[in-house]
Amino acid sequence: MKVADYLDPRLVSFLDVETRDEAIDALIELLDKEKKLPNKKAFRAAIFHREQLVSTGIGMGIAIPHAKLADLDEFFIVIGIQRKMGVDWNALDKAPVRLIFLIGGPEDRQSEYLKILSALTTAIRDVDLRKELLKAETAQEAMALFSKEIA
Repeated sequence: MKVADYLDPRLVSFLDVETRDEAIDALIELLDKEKKLPNKKAFRAAIFHREQLVSTGIGMGIAIPHAKLADLDEFFIVIGIQRKMGVDWNALDKAPVRLIFLIGGPEDRQSEYLKILSALTTAIRDVDLRKELLKAETAQEAMALFSKEIA
């Protein structure tokens, strides 16, 4: 399984926001614009409910907000790259977040979700990958970084 299998260049966003909520909303708007969400309101509610339970800021300047809903047919990953200062995400290490990987998918495919999450967290542990993502100028550049992954 490769992270690249769940990426789409239309789902890469270069952000310039000030808050976690603005970042999440920008990524949800992108998903809605690309017709990936049958119910934008329900997806947004699920994402923010998850954030209330515990922050998805995992450290290293990364957040992985996620939600699984019955009306989603396939998994997707939206990449948000915060251009300037990182945003406060109440991350485990208290570091501001600049890389956001928003995951959505069907609620009845937990094992696939766990494989995606594992592949993503393995990939983003690579400090060079994180640095290159922050330098990416285009969605294609960001995507290319994940196409180098080993299955």
